[in-house]
Amino acid sequence: MTENLNLLKPTEAAVVSGVELKIVNHAIDRALPLRVVRRGKERSVSAEACFYIAFYHSSAGKLTADERRFAILDIDKRVEAAGEGTSRWLSLRRHCTVRHDFLALDLDGFWNETHERWGRYMAAREMVKTDPDILGGTPVITGTRVPVHDVAASVAAGLSPSRIASAYPSLDAEQIELAALYARANPLQGRRPVRRPLEGATILSKRTIERRRRSA
Repeated sequence: MTENLNLLKPTEAAVVSGVELKIVNHAIDRALPLRVVRRGKERSVSAEACFYIAFYHSSAGKLTADERRFAILDIDKRVEAAGEGTSRWLSLRRHCTVRHDFLALDLDGFWNETHERWGRYMAAREMVKTDPDILGGTPVITGTRVPVHDVAASVAAGLSPSRIASAYPSLDAEQIELAALYARANPLQGRRPVRRPLEGATILSKRTIERRRRSA
């Protein structure tokens, strides 16, 4: 496994690859070289694996599974042989063509699209901060106390960027877009909601009262 700093969870890889999560998991199990995956309980992939996943999925209607796997392995052997002294993304671009007896492919388009999505996701990750002292560790947009997933929920509900910005005046359109991207790649999973203090009010009692049951 290379570029440990760029290991991605399957949900992150789905965003960078531009595919559904099930496609990522299928590729991890059946299509990707062992060098770029980590299987097991906490499976993950290296960043450049997203290029392979995007190609494997998008070319399904034109190439067989064996042809797609052959192309991926052929490229990956050359990338690995190039060594660690160069960026994996640049190495992928240099070697994203396949010339064989029965197969000739130029995957530069896949590289461009995947690398652009990678750049956008890196911008989203850099924008988000998680600090135990801020809302109990809830991911927020750096420099604010605005929860990323709250903004993303507004986007998912179909609210316009201008309406969302009016609710969160500290945000601009770019931050709103990146918040939605980050939330797609890092969905909440059973996180307990953060209880925010009431402003201008004091809780005098937290005693609970048993609800009456209706008589039959």
